[in-house]
Amino acid sequence: MRIHHLNCGCMCPLGGRLFDGFSSGLTAQLVCHCLLLETAAHGLVLVDTGFGSREMAERGRQLSPLFRLLNNIQYEPRHCALGQLRELGFDPRDVRHIVLTHLDFDHAGGLDDFPEARVHVLQEEMDYARAQSSLLSRQRYRLAQWQQVKDWRFYRQGGEPWFGFQAVRGLDGLPPEVLMIPLRGHTHGHAGVAIDSGAGWLLHAGDAYFYRGEVGLHEPHCTPGLRFYQWMMEVDRTARLSNQQRLWALSLERRSEVSLFCSHDAKELEAFQHGAALAPAART
Repeated sequence: MRIHHLNCGCMCPLGGRLFDGFSSGLTAQLVCHCLLLETAAHGLVLVDTGFGSREMAERGRQLSPLFRLLNNIQYEPRHCALGQLRELGFDPRDVRHIVLTHLDFDHAGGLDDFPEARVHVLQEEMDYARAQSSLLSRQRYRLAQWQQVKDWRFYRQGGEPWFGFQAVRGLDGLPPEVLMIPLRGHTHGHAGVAIDSGAGWLLHAGDAYFYRGEVGLHEPHCTPGLRFYQWMMEVDRTARLSNQQRLWALSLERRSEVSLFCSHDAKELEAFQHGAALAPAART
């Protein structure tokens, strides 16, 4: 299996290094870290989609004005998964599966670029997204992003052990090397996606944490801006903090076996694109 690390969205909120920990100007640099898996028998697989071509063309017209303003989304077509696949020489029609960490607007925006793909998500995530039962849910979930999806696969939380977590195995039509790891807290049906690369495990932790300093260090820390954003977006604080603590422990205790990354840290993405997990010294 060959794995590509893609940036499928760019956000530049005000705050600079108070958000991303490194920018010298007034705005920060946040990414949408997605994966493209080349499999021998199952076609191409995306893990999250970031923003889609429609958001770029319409400059986010269907997105929440709150998040358009707060995140300062950059409407650059080059960041869409659709275009990046073409640049890599792939036919987007060969994307057979999309595995979602959750259904937030910046993770599921590209679904309608791949209408023939089978989409995998936890059942609780879809139930809550469809219910639109709170102001936050109505802002974060944009149902128009999913209108073209023809083939959904839903899974219940729980499953078999995986490094102290529970894993949802046997994803319909996917190779056994791809697992979903329920990580409730940021949303009700949030999940990580674990991939056995053959040289160790990768864990796409989605939005279970936001900043590289929250894992891999004996004294974890987060920037003020991202600490606030995590608090603002959480639906279950106890579960979010518990899972974040477990991920931190995993990053230390299983460092040689599991490489973790989150969705929005630009430094993590850069490290993986250059073929190596972020070293502990660089996580600060």
